[in-house]
Amino acid sequence: MHPAYSVIFFTTASGAGLGLLVWLGLANAFSYLPADASFVLISVALALALLSVGLLSSTFHLGRPDRAWRAFSQWRSSWLSREGVAAAATYLPAIIFAFGWYKTGEGAGIVAIPGLVMAVLALVTLFTTGMIYGSLPTIRQWKQALTAPNYIVMGLASGAVLLTFLLALFATVPVWAIWLAIVSLTLAWAMKTLYWMAIHNEEPRYTIGEATGLGRFGEVRQLDPPHTAANFVMREMGYSVARKHANKIRRLSVLTAFVAPAVFTVIMLVAGPVLNLFLAALAVLLAGIGLVMERWLFFAEAEHVSMLYYGRERA
Repeated sequence: MHPAYSVIFFTTASGAGLGLLVWLGLANAFSYLPADASFVLISVALALALLSVGLLSSTFHLGRPDRAWRAFSQWRSSWLSREGVAAAATYLPAIIFAFGWYKTGEGAGIVAIPGLVMAVLALVTLFTTGMIYGSLPTIRQWKQALTAPNYIVMGLASGAVLLTFLLALFATVPVWAIWLAIVSLTLAWAMKTLYWMAIHNEEPRYTIGEATGLGRFGEVRQLDPPHTAANFVMREMGYSVARKHANKIRRLSVLTAFVAPAVFTVIMLVAGPVLNLFLAALAVLLAGIGLVMERWLFFAEAEHVSMLYYGRERA
């Protein structure tokens, strides 16, 4: 598949924002957040900004962006519509949570309820985003049991890294936040590795015989190409990346998205406040770059069954 940069930016930015909302809601429920109203206001504002920018960028991938609002009406059958509904629903408890903390001066008691609702809805939104791709049987690499869980753990890992940076801005980063980031990054690395192993160890599911329905009569082969020049389907669905380039990008994404941020976070266990802020900022930057590469590869390695009609033997 041809990687759509608007969708890559959307899933990366919104995933980080949603992951941050999850950790804010859960950390507040256990009274782990700093007793500073400005911290919550800035943190929630940043998370919602990332979510909003991501959602807006995704509309550029549409043929008619002015009709994006219609996606909300198909929630009964469309994961894309369910994602939109879940994302929109997340805003209300997030705003109530931040405003309630600001007015009461604490996040305990009644304020913790919208915080937990915010966390649950953010998790649901991450799941629906993953299911947009995980529900497509026409792309073998996406129709995997690990697709949606990977979107969730990637969002939680990037949200945890963001949380350590915000905590470093306001106070000394607590040990629990550092370990939260380390564990989240490690889990995301492990899940992504399992996903890559699954798509490469699995045999292609479809053949040209199955695609045409003629396989029951024997081996099916193509006599002539359906087009003499490249068309939209071939450009969008037939995009492929060489295996050696894919492996190189994969190693770079692992290094920048998981390994380097985890190493910087470990150093924060023994570093001082000033160095912690620098390390946290560097971890956020590298994690963002690495996740963009990981997401680009997620699209570039996807093989659509439509290419069986254009000469590909299996998909």
